[in-house]
Amino acid sequence: MSVSEETKPGAMKPIVIIGVLFFIFGFVTWLNGPLITFVKLAFALDTDAKAFYVTTAFFMAYFFLALPSSWILRKTGMKNGMAIGLLLMALGTFVFGTYATARDYGMSLTGLFIIGSGLSLLQTASNPYISILGSIESAAQRISIMGICNKVGGIISPLIIGAFVLKDIDKLEERVRNATDEADRESILAGFASVIYTPYVIMAGILVLLAIWIIRSSLPEVKAAETNVQLAGAETMKVKSTIFQFPHLFLGALCIFVYVGAEVMAGDAIGTYGKGFAISTDQAKYFTSFTLGAMLVGYIIGIITIPRYLSQENSLKYSAILGFLFTLGALLTEGYVSVGFVAALGLANALMWPAIWPLAIRGLGKFTETGSAFLIMGIAGGATIPWLFGHYKETYDFQWVFFLLMVPCYLYILYYSVAGFRVGVRSN
Repeated sequence: MSVSEETKPGAMKPIVIIGVLFFIFGFVTWLNGPLITFVKLAFALDTDAKAFYVTTAFFMAYFFLALPSSWILRKTGMKNGMAIGLLLMALGTFVFGTYATARDYGMSLTGLFIIGSGLSLLQTASNPYISILGSIESAAQRISIMGICNKVGGIISPLIIGAFVLKDIDKLEERVRNATDEADRESILAGFASVIYTPYVIMAGILVLLAIWIIRSSLPEVKAAETNVQLAGAETMKVKSTIFQFPHLFLGALCIFVYVGAEVMAGDAIGTYGKGFAISTDQAKYFTSFTLGAMLVGYIIGIITIPRYLSQENSLKYSAILGFLFTLGALLTEGYVSVGFVAALGLANALMWPAIWPLAIRGLGKFTETGSAFLIMGIAGGATIPWLFGHYKETYDFQWVFFLLMVPCYLYILYYSVAGFRVGVRSN
């Protein structure tokens, strides 16, 4: 496959296949928001910080599995690696469904870690894959298309779990509070926890079928290192002997860290944020879908404007500024208006991943797979920043905690968009 100015010839079928995978990423990842609500009640957790272990277990898998994933992909190839990732996710969903029903929180978190491990392998393969199916300058446009697939899956999953698992949860919480004795309370919670089993077993079966489909598909092998070396330029690669000679990559990994933290805060923590204004759980359980709807609008804007009207670095810069303004709006307002500003962060966040990724891997050449793994490690921001919110909101005003966690994220993203992506990069 040769690099062209736009999408490479014959790349449409691979784009469709990768699009299906991004739908799966979104569906599974954005279950975490309603799952925070689910586990707090099902496991009778006494603090939000304990419920936010859902995002900690899920996203920390990216930190620990990203570099091993790059090694696995070099051994298996991208297509087989993607299939292995889907099978790992299937195992994780089965483990979570089984042990959540048994109300074993530790093993349930293990299941989420396994799901995150499978996603780490999938994302380590699919993100550089879609980036190099055409020119690096138009990569943000292709990743935006993948983002639409991702966020459509993310919009659907909270609606499904809200309708079938968290149905009438306000009444259920009241029943638990009014239980006459401990045995009655435990019986109610056991019945509630068991509802999660069937959806997760069905999801495990679907993931196994998708793994088989990927193996039997015509998805071509693309060597990221061989393709990206053309984008690096021969002179650049002559003087690069180690990945640590690409500081823009590591600054990009930190940018991914704070971006994913901000994205998960806006998507998964929005329900908890809304409940801080005494908004009912039955309403708050759907707030994640509003954030993802705003992201969907952002991706459509990206497809239309990048790179024809807007460069990747400028889209990142304007997104960071918009993120700061929406965060400030959330602080200065209350109730549904404040929640609306948090949901609007989806619009600000939408073009960040599509812009950061190609800027960070630009010119890595033979180091592309390893560099991609470092970027995937940055996804651990989703494990850290939301947990800090859950922890500190127990003691301090939740709006100020949200603001003080989010603003540094957007300020760093702004720095990367203006100067960070150029550090150590030679002009060819």
